[in-house]
Amino acid sequence: MQTILDILKKAGGWHPGLYLKIDNAPFMELVIEALDESGPMGLPALSVAHYGTQNGDAMRDPEMCFELGLYGGVHLVPFYWRNDYAGAEEWSRNVVANHYVHLFELHTQHQRFAEMWDRNLRQQGFIEAFDPQKHTRG
Repeated sequence: MQTILDILKKAGGWHPGLYLKIDNAPFMELVIEALDESGPMGLPALSVAHYGTQNGDAMRDPEMCFELGLYGGVHLVPFYWRNDYAGAEEWSRNVVANHYVHLFELHTQHQRFAEMWDRNLRQQGFIEAFDPQKHTRG
């Protein structure tokens, strides 16, 4: 998710309370926000989501959550995927009953989806559409 990392860099980096909302018509708005809880490996985490509306409700299409890794260079590691329109929610890495659970094949699918989504976000011009003065809150 190099596109998201580039946007974070333009925004001054990850920090608790981070909230970025990017309007880039005709595409759905993109929201990037720091999560209050750490990811499954105890690292800082963030949510990245496209939002639409249905019957007045905000709908994620999709949302992915990532841990912010630093070892070997800054990178994002997915652990969660959700699509409200499809009624689907998946955890590929999580802590359940104090045990780390890693669903390898699902995690590989999440990584592939993130790579495809990253290419789309870059081609759709979300980096250029991001203005730190206009799109930053928190």
